[in-house]
Amino acid sequence: MTETTTPVSAPASAAKRPRNPQRNRPQGQPQRTREVHPVLEKLFELYPKLFGAHFLPLKLGAFQDLLAAHPEAFKKDELKVALGLHARSTRYLESVAAGHPRHNLQGEPVEPVAPEHVHHAIMEVFRRRQARSKEDLRPYVRVRLMEAIEASGLSREDYAERIRTQDEVATTLLDEAFAELAAKAAKREALVRAFKASGKTVEQFAEMYGMAPADVASALERAGQTR
Repeated sequence: MTETTTPVSAPASAAKRPRNPQRNRPQGQPQRTREVHPVLEKLFELYPKLFGAHFLPLKLGAFQDLLAAHPEAFKKDELKVALGLHARSTRYLESVAAGHPRHNLQGEPVEPVAPEHVHHAIMEVFRRRQARSKEDLRPYVRVRLMEAIEASGLSREDYAERIRTQDEVATTLLDEAFAELAAKAAKREALVRAFKASGKTVEQFAEMYGMAPADVASALERAGQTR
């Protein structure tokens, strides 16, 4: 994954008026409009749950499913181009990075997204946002990577084998994420040892160390030490 003058309140009527996109445009400069591929417009009409306000990761083989379901509506080459644009869009990559499962044309979750696809989506969204932001987004992306690593259930070696990145920034961020996960695991193990030695209930232990009982219970549950 950031000037001071006294603000002057605008009249209420002015605040409600929509901004004029031409107001600050140099004279003679044409208005920029984003053209949407006509096939994507058709997909939005047919599948608003997948291509509407919120994108969802598509199941592997969705291209063939769409051709089979709508042989008269789509030409193979045009559909391939449109789905390529869709899959490379930031909004679609954000849905993959969030770890949402892949969905079929009926909008039903059918399979998880592979850990390497989640990882690469996280990194690509990070690169795009960082290029437009003056804020350092590395702390944010480290958290996202930690969540993705934990969700994958893979060891560090297996995760690295799946990722196979040569990018220096990505490698550094991944190392930092693994280091932070290891530090958290060490703290959790120390808490479990202290809890077992205390002979107290979760509530008593939490009160003794000034912790929330829910936090203690969560740490113990992850370590399989609830009592």
